[in-house]
Amino acid sequence: MTSVDDRILRYAPPPRAVDWSILGCVLFAVGSGLYSFTVGRPDGFGWLWLWAHRAVGLALSVLLVFKLVRVRDRLTDPDRRQPSTALSVATGVVAVATLATGVVWGVVGLVWVAVWPLLAVHVGLGLLLIPFVFAHMTTRFRLPRRRDIAERRTALKYFGLLAAGGLVARIGDGLARAAGVAGANRRFTGSKPTEGSGNGSFPVTMWVADDPEPVVPGEYTLTVEGLVETPLSIGYDALLREPETTEEALLDCTSGWYTVQEWGGVRIGRLLDAAGIEDRATHVRFVSVTGYRWSLPTAEAREALLATHVGGEALTHGHGAPARLVAPGRRGFQWVKWVERIEIRDRGDPAQWVVTLVSGFE
Repeated sequence: MTSVDDRILRYAPPPRAVDWSILGCVLFAVGSGLYSFTVGRPDGFGWLWLWAHRAVGLALSVLLVFKLVRVRDRLTDPDRRQPSTALSVATGVVAVATLATGVVWGVVGLVWVAVWPLLAVHVGLGLLLIPFVFAHMTTRFRLPRRRDIAERRTALKYFGLLAAGGLVARIGDGLARAAGVAGANRRFTGSKPTEGSGNGSFPVTMWVADDPEPVVPGEYTLTVEGLVETPLSIGYDALLREPETTEEALLDCTSGWYTVQEWGGVRIGRLLDAAGIEDRATHVRFVSVTGYRWSLPTAEAREALLATHVGGEALTHGHGAPARLVAPGRRGFQWVKWVERIEIRDRGDPAQWVVTLVSGFE
């Protein structure tokens, strides 16, 4: 009789192919996951990246089973342990934790681990897994051979892995809808809804190190500068005296939740018209008191909102008071909080991606 291990390994690709496939799946999963943070609308192919992220994650789970079954004796037999065994165990723990947090978040919904939403923990573990996998592979570095990847049988096994991952993802969605669990009504991004209106109906989440002291409204000044004919300097009371525009918009946070609220404030186009932007202006950059910033093309920026209220309530500090950007179709990290400066520019701002990681640090 064949053992359970033998039956499992019968469906596994060659060992070297499994090792390199794990690396490939980890890199793809991290890359597609990070890219998904920039997708706010279901049109185009953004949904495909998110679906592929889930399918590859499930395929990675199976590859890890193949890997663990194959090396189990090296881990459990003291005589076969090597100096690199501790690194192998640590890599396995991080990998399992990454997958587990992703699955739990997908099934249960918005869960907090200390001060972090579970999705943020999942992302952090995924990023941590990359150096662990690379370090682990250096301990037993072996390039795949042609026969490891070129055989028809191997190709069919990989096709089966990916197809099974996609099928399980679809079945999981169907079961969630049938059972009415938290994951059933999520967006295509995976985010789960929050209920209610106003400040208290959705979580306060900070991006990386952004956590400033509350801005005193009486000391607040918004400036509009750059490629303008008349730079503006507007206090909070003067901002409130501007004709208010209300708009229902969906905020989809990369922490794994979304909310649909009625936002009230000043249309950015009105501020741009008041400042008189130059013809060569192409982008509008919104800068926070923390140094965080994000840019929008001028046409899109005109339709955005500088919000002072949500659900009929003045914004609280945690939600960006005195004023935050409301940019429909963009993800939450692009809705800049605590906006103190609007800059009109003749180019985009690639460095904003770096600033998102370092703003708020002193």
